[in-house]
Amino acid sequence: MSKRFVLIHGAWHGGWCWEKVVRELEARGHSAEAPTMPGMNPGDDRSRVAFDDYRKTIAEALGSRPEPAVLVGHSSAGFLLQAAAPDAADRIERLVFHNAFVLPDNHAQFDLVPPEVARGMTALAEASPDASVPVIEDFVRGALLAGESREVQDDLMARLSPQPLVLFTTRVRTGPFEALDLPKTYLFCRDDQTPAPYREMAGALGEGCAFVEIDGGHETLWLHPERVAEALIREAG
Repeated sequence: MSKRFVLIHGAWHGGWCWEKVVRELEARGHSAEAPTMPGMNPGDDRSRVAFDDYRKTIAEALGSRPEPAVLVGHSSAGFLLQAAAPDAADRIERLVFHNAFVLPDNHAQFDLVPPEVARGMTALAEASPDASVPVIEDFVRGALLAGESREVQDDLMARLSPQPLVLFTTRVRTGPFEALDLPKTYLFCRDDQTPAPYREMAGALGEGCAFVEIDGGHETLWLHPERVAEALIREAG
C-alpha cells in the first residue's frame, strides 16, 4: 500500500538533506516531499524569520494534498512537529521523531543544551548581520559527522546554511500536541555523537510511542538513506 511522507529537516539543513531518502521511498512505490523551512532557501532574509513561519510551512505542506501523511522530523524538527501537528492533525497518519528534540511544555531547545553552548551560539547570532547562528565547523566534524572522512565532512559543510536563532530560543507550548491521539514512533540512530538525551526525550512521548533503533549517526539520512527509508516504511505499516 502506497504511503505519503512529509519530511522536515533540522537546524542548518534544508530539504536537500532528505533528497536521497525521498528517492529511496519513491523507488519503493511511495510518495515523499521535503520542504525547506523559512530562512534556509537561497536568498531568504533570515533576519525576518519568525517561529510561526515554520508551523505555517509544515501545515501548508501537509495540506497540499488530500491524503494524510507520515510526518517525520529530524533533529531540531522534533519540536517543530510538536508545534505544527495540532494545526493539521487530520492530515497526519503517523508522527516520526528521528533523532529529534522533544520539548517539555514551555521550553526551548536551548533549555536542553549546556548553558555555555547556548550562550556561545547566542553571541554568534548577535554578532551576525541577520540574527543567525553560523555553521559551527567543530560541531559538524566532531558530532554530526564524527568518524567520517574529511571529504564527507567537507561535502556536508558546503551544503549547510546559517540558522535563524529564533529556532533555538522560542518556547513551545506542547499542551495541544499532547492532547492529540496520533500514532508515534521515535526512530533512533544508535551511533549519534551529538550531545542530546535522545532516549529520555523519546520516553517523554509516552508508552504508546514505538522506539525503533537502526545503525548510524546523526546524518544517516544523508549517508545511508536506505536504512532510514526502510525504517520509515516499516513504521508506516
